[in-house]
Amino acid sequence: MKTSASLPFLLCLLWLTACGGPSEPLPAPQEPVRDTVGYYCGMTLAEHAGPKGQIQVAGVGEPLWFASVRELFVYLQTEGTTRRILAVYVNDMGRADWDHPQPGTWILAQTALFVMGSHRNSGMGEMEVVPFGKQSEAELFAHQHGGRVVSYSEVIKSAPFSEMGSGRTN
Repeated sequence: MKTSASLPFLLCLLWLTACGGPSEPLPAPQEPVRDTVGYYCGMTLAEHAGPKGQIQVAGVGEPLWFASVRELFVYLQTEGTTRRILAVYVNDMGRADWDHPQPGTWILAQTALFVMGSHRNSGMGEMEVVPFGKQSEAELFAHQHGGRVVSYSEVIKSAPFSEMGSGRTN
């Protein structure tokens, strides 16, 4: 029997199963409001250019917001290892404006591709991990701004994030 399931679909299904199974609905991404603050920096997301992230944690009513995707991965490698993560969303920078990512550009981080090592820094002036929903858009960005295209699992395994610590200020 042949199956037409794609690798991203199968990976997403495995991830959902690990997070409570398909019977538990995946929470939808939220949209930040004007005064939404980043988990680590304590500053409003609107003050920072570049992609943002949100993590929905079991038992926490509102998403944890991140002013950069890099900070989101710091959380996942530190505090997030002891929390039950329901969903992780990032802005698809193939559809979002760098200075002010628009509403509706959220994608599941586990299905995204990321450009690491580009010349584009986060709004905090640090190395950014830039997410994309399409391989072609990630490759074009890497060609224009440097860096390499990697998967979610490759970013999670990147030592620089876990070695940076959380630096949480709020």
